[in-house]
Amino acid sequence: MEQPQQSAGPEEAGTEAGKPPLRVGMVGYAFMGAAHSQGWRTAGRVFDLPRRPVLAALCGRDAAAVRAAADRHGWAATETDWRALIERDDIDLVDICTPGDSHAEIAVAALSAGKHVLCEKPLANTVEEAEAMAHAAESAYERGQSAMVGFNYRRVPATALARRMVAEGRLGTLRHIRVTYLQDWLNDPEFPLTWRLRKELAGSGSLGDLGAHIVDLAQHLAGERLAGVSALTETFVRRRPLPGGATSGLAAGGTGAGTGTVTVDDAALFTGRFASGALASFEATRYATGRKNALRLELNGERGSLAFDLERLNELWFHDATEPGTHAGFRRILVTEPDHPYLDAWWPPGHGLGYEHSFVHQARDLVHAIAEGRRPEPSFADGLQVQRVLAAVEESAEKNSAYTPIAD
Repeated sequence: MEQPQQSAGPEEAGTEAGKPPLRVGMVGYAFMGAAHSQGWRTAGRVFDLPRRPVLAALCGRDAAAVRAAADRHGWAATETDWRALIERDDIDLVDICTPGDSHAEIAVAALSAGKHVLCEKPLANTVEEAEAMAHAAESAYERGQSAMVGFNYRRVPATALARRMVAEGRLGTLRHIRVTYLQDWLNDPEFPLTWRLRKELAGSGSLGDLGAHIVDLAQHLAGERLAGVSALTETFVRRRPLPGGATSGLAAGGTGAGTGTVTVDDAALFTGRFASGALASFEATRYATGRKNALRLELNGERGSLAFDLERLNELWFHDATEPGTHAGFRRILVTEPDHPYLDAWWPPGHGLGYEHSFVHQARDLVHAIAEGRRPEPSFADGLQVQRVLAAVEESAEKNSAYTPIAD
């Protein structure tokens, strides 16, 4: 559900005035489209940005639905063909919020047309598509264009603080990383066969939808990449009712007119080894009854540990192993102080942020990267590397969990 637009405080008033515009065209307007709209609409009203985001045009195949979405989220114009959107001379950046089967075609075309690009994760449905996108992004960067993949959980202030603490050596040498991403919206076997359950559209199931997030976040926080994985995947409900009518977010209705085959995984469980020798475990499922959006991680190092739970996203837990055991233990860090990442522009200490703010921070970071002419993070090359991890997970699962190195 879209959150109410945040109003800028007096100290931010007028920060957009006189700034050169960054005119955004977005393809897709459902769940992620709403979240990205919130980010673009709010970023320049909270942060003092070098360019002013403008919601120039929204694209979707259903003319009436895309016009309604544009009116709701504040987009000035609409298109029903993404090619027409890319051809517009009033668009500087193309934001891709479509199913994975169209990411590569839209992104490569947009980069070829001289646009900056933001693309939702996972970057593509296959390694080959991701390679083409990364190559196009590298060529475009040499022409002054930026391309970023939307791993928004990097932009939660608590995870950004965790990355800072790891980089500062607060944990010392990392030994274990544990990450789970648990949801339950597919537990009902009568939930219909939406695009997320069809390999030709989604690429994979929980692995790409949730696993991509936790692979990226684990590698980002650790500051290093996985070297190999050993995996299991499973599809628990193999046939589902055909969908009827429009879908909204993670909700949809069936038609009662037959069933179709689920062609993606329902859950993925895998272990991994980092290049340093640190061990990792990952679990991604949409069948964890009672878990709505439970992304949880823990990093253990020689000098301490960090723990984070997305359902309590303003908190980071830290154990300092260098303290005397008589009073050492995990302590809660309430990540709302102005010197914590992103928070100097928001509310007084103790006034927490939410899910939608990660998209505001994503827009902020991309605007700065574009204005400063530097590579945004995560780049398409980073998205390609995550895609290679996902491919190795699928390969390992197909080979009875054989340890599978990550391709370079």
